[in-house]
Amino acid sequence: MRHAFFATSALLGGALLSIAVPATAQSGAVEVRVDRLEKEMRAVQRKVFPAGAPLEAEITRPATPMVTPGTPASTPIADLTARVGALESQLAAITGQVEENSFKLRQLEEAFNKYKAETDSRLTAPEAPPAMRPTVAAPAPSEPVAARPATRPAAAPAAASEERKAAVAAIERPNSGDAAGDAYSYGFRLWDAKFYPEAQAQLKATVDKYGDTSVGSRAANLLGRAYLDDGKPALASVAFYENYQKRPRGDRAADSLAYLGEALIQLKKPADACKVYQELEQVYGSSLSASQRGMMDKGRVKAKCS
Repeated sequence: MRHAFFATSALLGGALLSIAVPATAQSGAVEVRVDRLEKEMRAVQRKVFPAGAPLEAEITRPATPMVTPGTPASTPIADLTARVGALESQLAAITGQVEENSFKLRQLEEAFNKYKAETDSRLTAPEAPPAMRPTVAAPAPSEPVAARPATRPAAAPAAASEERKAAVAAIERPNSGDAAGDAYSYGFRLWDAKFYPEAQAQLKATVDKYGDTSVGSRAANLLGRAYLDDGKPALASVAFYENYQKRPRGDRAADSLAYLGEALIQLKKPADACKVYQELEQVYGSSLSASQRGMMDKGRVKAKCS
């Protein structure tokens, strides 16, 4: 009897040991997968959110399977393994989407940099001097010719310039104590009064000095619009693109992409405009306002986007 008790105890101990070893091995394997998953998620966050706190990931928890009465419940290790597997699948999908978006953004940057280089070369190319005509000596007059009085310069342009200076000086400079906001507001007032060159100078100075503040996105976008309204689509396209590239989360980033498409259409670059509208839809599609979406739809029609 005593020998039988010890034999039974030995069998039970061996069975428990055989169960504990696989469970420990499974737990170690899951920990390795979780560590790898955390490292990959941090790498994705650094790539997608290089300069700010990441958004909360929308991770769907796998549905709890229906348990048939009479069947044993799954172990916690098995449940954890299933959840880690689901997380790995979702991380792989997110990584693939990030790589695809990065590739499309690189294509857009390469196309725009090529266009910008062409535009810069045209703007900086020196103009050919006019051809010199051969000078023919005038015949000596037989009689002295009375000297004509010098023609007085027209006074109209000077008067117009003085009137413009007076009108610009009449635009009130705000003084609320917020230097960045006041600088932007003054540029907006100049643009609203259609003093485009003066608005461009003011807004460019605002972007250079306060580009990293909350008004940077608004000032850079309005600078592009001042160029566009002044008939300078090449300079406008540079301002719009730089605002989107440097401030993708700014409150005027989507507007800059929409106006960039319009500037490219004016420059007879419909294919590039279509790429811009595609980027606008993919990056800001769900958050576009009615006016932004309307502008994008009209631009696609103008550019004949497929």
